[in-house]
Amino acid sequence: MVQCYWQIGCLIVEHEQQGQVRAAYGKQQLQMLSERLTAEFGKGLDITNLRKMRRFYLSFPIRETVSLELSWSHYKLLASIESDQARAWYQQEAIQQCWSVRALERQIDKLYYERLLSSQDKALVQAEAQQHIAHENQRQQQLRPHDVLRDPYILDFLNLPSQHLLESDLEQGLLDNLQAFLLELGKGFAFVARQQRIRTEDQDFYIDLVFYHFKLKCFLLIDLKLGKLSHQDVGQMDSYVRIYDQQQRSADDNPTIGLILCSQKSEAVVKYSVLTDSEQLFAAKYLPFLPTEAELKRELERERIKVQAELLNKTDEADDD
Repeated sequence: MVQCYWQIGCLIVEHEQQGQVRAAYGKQQLQMLSERLTAEFGKGLDITNLRKMRRFYLSFPIRETVSLELSWSHYKLLASIESDQARAWYQQEAIQQCWSVRALERQIDKLYYERLLSSQDKALVQAEAQQHIAHENQRQQQLRPHDVLRDPYILDFLNLPSQHLLESDLEQGLLDNLQAFLLELGKGFAFVARQQRIRTEDQDFYIDLVFYHFKLKCFLLIDLKLGKLSHQDVGQMDSYVRIYDQQQRSADDNPTIGLILCSQKSEAVVKYSVLTDSEQLFAAKYLPFLPTEAELKRELERERIKVQAELLNKTDEADDD
């Protein structure tokens, strides 16, 4: 079906439109073409589908870039993406992560690619995107925790009430929707434990959620917080990571990562705590609903400006040195 519809799209553009992106003829000619094709090949070739096939070909004009690992439903979604870079990235991720059509649609709706761009070093993301598109086997740059964790995380699949919500409700909701949560976390994560106990000489502690990342080769500890991020939360997670490294980390594991997932971030806490320069401690905000595209773009723009300002400050400091 994918091959057939690509060929039909190609014929419409290259033969009927003489290679022009936009048709020189109107709806009537498309209707005639639909009637001819339907009479010869049967159903599924109405005007609406012909437009989709034409857009499919225009989005993937090089036949070799069309992977048969994805379905026609996948390609209808991919063809709706305007950015060539974003479309190629989503295509490769859908293939590598075996995303269903629903999963691909959700990731596109949540601007997964755009959020990844805003949360990572621009040069590293571009290098990663290029290597995915080119099917390179070796990473050109070393993967770091910054490149895996995102901010914000969107937990719209929980459908939990906004009032009278307990941290235990949030934790249970994530476990009840573990597949969706793993999809939101990103590739490479595996669930390890819930409320895992770690012990010191005189006290027991319980970590809300524990995951393992196979590419980073390290554990990820998640502490769920309903309120605003505090210095106490950061100190507690710092202790969790240190204890976990000592008790659970194997010789071939990389240092454990700690992620505080909170409903509100405090820029002051982030700035004046070990979160600022730590390679192991992170805080991220979660959203209980899917924001509109405009709202999410505004959020991304604020994050992008903040990252650019931080990079500029570091450059100035290096020049002063």
